[in-house]
Amino acid sequence: MPESSTIGLNQLLDHPAVADAVADVNMELKERVAYQPPVCEVFNNPFTCLVPDTTYQFEIDKDAHRQLSHIIDNTVQRIEGSRNPDESAGANYRRARNIGIVFSGGPSPGGHNVIAGLFDAAKQVNPDTRIFGFLMGPDGIIDGDYMELTRDLVDRYRNVGGFTMIKTGRTKIDNEKKMSLSRETCKQLSLDALVVVGGDDSNTNAAFLAQEMFEDGIQVIGVPKTIDGDIQVRDARGRVLCAMSFGFHTAARSFSQAIANLCTDASSDVKYWHVCKVMGRVASHLALEVALQTHANMTLIGEDLSDYVDYARLEKAEKEGVVDYTAYGMTLRHLSRVICDAIMDRAAVGKNYGVLVVPEGVLEFINEIQTFIIKFNTIIGNYNKVHDRDFHTALPTLDDKLEYLRRLVRGIRRDVSYNVWNARDDELFNDIPAFFQEGLLTERDSHGNFQFSQVKTEKVLLDLVKDYLGILKEKGRYKIGIEDGQFAKTLQKGGLEPDLYGPVLFDNWQQARYLMIKKNIISKKTLKTVLVNTGLLGDDDPIPAPIDKIYDQSVPKFKTQTHFYGYDGRGSDPTRFDCIYTYNLGQTVFSLIANGATGQMAAILNLEQDFSGWRPIGIPIAPLMHIEERKGKLELVLEKSIVDVNSPAFRVVEALRDRWLAATPEEDHYRHPGPIRFAGNSEENRPITLLLNAMGGHLSTQEENTAG
Repeated sequence: MPESSTIGLNQLLDHPAVADAVADVNMELKERVAYQPPVCEVFNNPFTCLVPDTTYQFEIDKDAHRQLSHIIDNTVQRIEGSRNPDESAGANYRRARNIGIVFSGGPSPGGHNVIAGLFDAAKQVNPDTRIFGFLMGPDGIIDGDYMELTRDLVDRYRNVGGFTMIKTGRTKIDNEKKMSLSRETCKQLSLDALVVVGGDDSNTNAAFLAQEMFEDGIQVIGVPKTIDGDIQVRDARGRVLCAMSFGFHTAARSFSQAIANLCTDASSDVKYWHVCKVMGRVASHLALEVALQTHANMTLIGEDLSDYVDYARLEKAEKEGVVDYTAYGMTLRHLSRVICDAIMDRAAVGKNYGVLVVPEGVLEFINEIQTFIIKFNTIIGNYNKVHDRDFHTALPTLDDKLEYLRRLVRGIRRDVSYNVWNARDDELFNDIPAFFQEGLLTERDSHGNFQFSQVKTEKVLLDLVKDYLGILKEKGRYKIGIEDGQFAKTLQKGGLEPDLYGPVLFDNWQQARYLMIKKNIISKKTLKTVLVNTGLLGDDDPIPAPIDKIYDQSVPKFKTQTHFYGYDGRGSDPTRFDCIYTYNLGQTVFSLIANGATGQMAAILNLEQDFSGWRPIGIPIAPLMHIEERKGKLELVLEKSIVDVNSPAFRVVEALRDRWLAATPEEDHYRHPGPIRFAGNSEENRPITLLLNAMGGHLSTQEENTAG
């Protein structure tokens, strides 16, 4: 390049076009940050008030009544607008407050808008109100690590994904020392209220914080957050109070776009099965939504597997006069057979490719795996209690852990665990591959949960699938169907008569569009034997090239690509639905605080309806709590919501399974949801599962009214 045309580096970097091209903030981000979500009609009033709604009832756990006595009698509170409150109420509503907010648990798209909604509502009522963000999650409360949130800071993160503004963490405030330090931090800041944004464990924390700080006059409000979608609140009559936690829609859309791209790739390259594991440790809500968004060929729903009943096995046992309890619930072996059947059915019509969606916690719904997890949770909890040391630290390697289990079987370790682990357990466990043994014995997370994301769920299933497909291939059952027109064209091009060779090669000659090589032809050797025996080939003649080519095309090669969708969805910029939802949750939080509520969870009723139908409420957390085993001991926690196999959304997926499997000569039925957009009118405005479940409830009501 001539010297005169060479641009200096500094000159290049200083050029406005270059600076704009490589800037941290692009045009789309500028549009996002500038977007102002609409607010529910009630928030257009100068004041709001809380109206108790006692029509919602709960079955209250006696331990919740005992441990959360200050907040156990809370009711559902509807937020209503008010223009002329009495003087005392108005003055209290308008007074300056100090409010703290903390993110707890994994990031979830929309969290920044909870802060923005709270900040805007609080500052509009009284500009002297101060909002403090606790840094790095609950540790920030315990350690007194916080920052005051300014408008410039809040404006920078509006409608943007992640929890970057104040970060997050997974610490639980679950003992007297942590609780005491947290109370001290809140007092030092003269906090009027603390807002906890998190999942089921975090809202459990919020309830206990509300109880502990009740007499200090510090209000505590929870906000439902989790991409897993497992916070869904109903009352004792099944009426929906919180239909969906925030972040779910964004994560599902993010995963769905990527998986839809794989559907396109699979049907283009026609040689891979893409196995996609999506987040969802305890519940399969994300997998269900992804199925509806993409129409992947096969989607496993854990809750469906746990409800499986093998009626053939029951019938056999009944004839033998015994009860086969293993017929209830899906086994790993049977699940691998179900997947193999789907793969073979598609291969039979020339589709040796596809997309399989698996929730990360699917193994928890498998009989023998669930049994192992329960037993290991007990064994690990007992060990920690009896020996006063950590099981995983004391027994760091897999061999150490296996030896400890063997000692239990031999009766050398006669503690409580001796009655939990027996010789039959040991025998079954030793049949499991070492990598999976290690996964089942892996260290639990900070909440005592089994870490399914660290177990290669897809590898466990694929190893079994590959082994069984190999057996089926040897038996001549797993083959790729040959399109009849392609067969005729190939033979005619090679100078052979299709009608002469067709009946000899295929089991279904002239019976189907896709032809299946006969089951007894499982190799070139058996192929030649058949041709010789039918007189189409001499003993010393080679297999004709066209026949050789057709045979090669019929031999399946099971190739897979595995993918995990989790952290990418957690960090995605929120959909418009989640932006609006979370901003209004923030507004709801302020209304609850300004009206004196504590121990409540902010929520929005009627999320399935158009925005005009949304209604902000406060849900009492304490009545939702129940006793559950955590880390080997019973604790009071907020119950997770799993997929209801009787829900309209699941029933739709179940009804369309065969269609989406597309084991027919016709085209696949893949759906392309497209990227998350912030402009245009084609962006969907709510999760499909939410829409279907609401529609199912609406249709049921119509039927009841008609019958009445």
